[in-house]
Amino acid sequence: MTDPSTLSASEAAAQIAAGKLSASALAEAMLARIAKREKVLQAFAHLKPALMRKQAAEVDAAIKAGRHLPLAGLFFGVKDVLDTFDQPSQYGSPIWAGHKPKSDAACVALARRAGAVLAKTVTTEFATRHPGPTTNPHNPAHTPGGSSSGSAAGVGAGVLHLAFGTQTAGSIIRPAAYCGAVGFKPSWGTFHRAGMKVMSESLDTIGIMARNVPDIALGMTALTGFDHSIAKPSKAPRLALILGPTAKMAAPETLELMEKVAFAARAKGATVTPVELGGPFLEALALHPHVMQMESAEALGWELDHAREGLSDVLRDRMEWGLSEPRAKLAQGRATFAAAQAAFPAAIAGYDAVLTPSAPGEAPAGIAATGDPAFNTLWTLLHTPAVTVPAGVGPKGLPLGAQIVTRRGEDAAALMWGEWLHQALQG
Repeated sequence: MTDPSTLSASEAAAQIAAGKLSASALAEAMLARIAKREKVLQAFAHLKPALMRKQAAEVDAAIKAGRHLPLAGLFFGVKDVLDTFDQPSQYGSPIWAGHKPKSDAACVALARRAGAVLAKTVTTEFATRHPGPTTNPHNPAHTPGGSSSGSAAGVGAGVLHLAFGTQTAGSIIRPAAYCGAVGFKPSWGTFHRAGMKVMSESLDTIGIMARNVPDIALGMTALTGFDHSIAKPSKAPRLALILGPTAKMAAPETLELMEKVAFAARAKGATVTPVELGGPFLEALALHPHVMQMESAEALGWELDHAREGLSDVLRDRMEWGLSEPRAKLAQGRATFAAAQAAFPAAIAGYDAVLTPSAPGEAPAGIAATGDPAFNTLWTLLHTPAVTVPAGVGPKGLPLGAQIVTRRGEDAAALMWGEWLHQALQG
């Protein structure tokens, strides 16, 4: 008999729907898998097996009563900047140690309603820079990325079927790529942010991670009610290859990867054309840190006024810098973002999607930092959907990802072309 913990989200959901597997049996298999990995992986901010067994038993009872639960029994990681009524929500900060909200975040409520079994995953401090204890599932001497560290590591290690992440610069796509997972940042605003510890009003985006693109589609369809199923394209895509304004930050393995990915795509009939972005995109990228830090300093107003010593040195410095900025800079940044967003569809006119790196290179050594979001920030501020798919390994044997970006609102198309690219890379 197949070990249930090895099943993908789609496979496990199908077996549970068909009555071939119970949520409780799946939970036992997944908990055994977690027990083998968690001591080194450190993906979870809160993990209580008894609570997960209780959730699974409730799912089984609901199914027996005739309810259709599209995510029945699936282990779903909840990044610890998203509230849960039955588990602590501590936002990666000692300031909020032991905090127990009375309600779920809006997106978490959707996952619970769909039958998911939930546990909290490690985030960096307030989803910023200061990391937690999580390690890369492929080599614990390397970072899993951040700020969605635990979600990416948990999916990459196969101890979660799905997981929520959030992205303000590169916090879904980069860690997913580092951990060999698929990460999806939907169009900005797809998920309501009620119950999220929001940092940047203009940028924060909730998304999900999974082991493959069809599992992302399953999760997005179940959570949003909109069909994200993977369509079969009638022809190969026209891809705009954009290394972007941060091209100089690409490691040799990433430049080599992009050549290999472009070759594989062309071999399957795609056109891959280098495209440069300038003008408003350069201006918006330069202003991203100003908007992010100024809005985050607003978001942490209470902490700065009443618990400043509980902030890490690096976060306190960034927030103080944000507070020192002239207010006109924030207005300028937001206006520049809007101009770039309006210009983007014309900039890629004639193309189905953008092909771009997911990260500068392999996951860096050590867990004291989480890597650079250089190849994610532009797409975050443009509010476009983006998906990273595993695309190879680097010189140290760690995963590398390739990223597909489409226009805002073309979320299903992003997943379609992401899966097309992943299949093309299989030969």
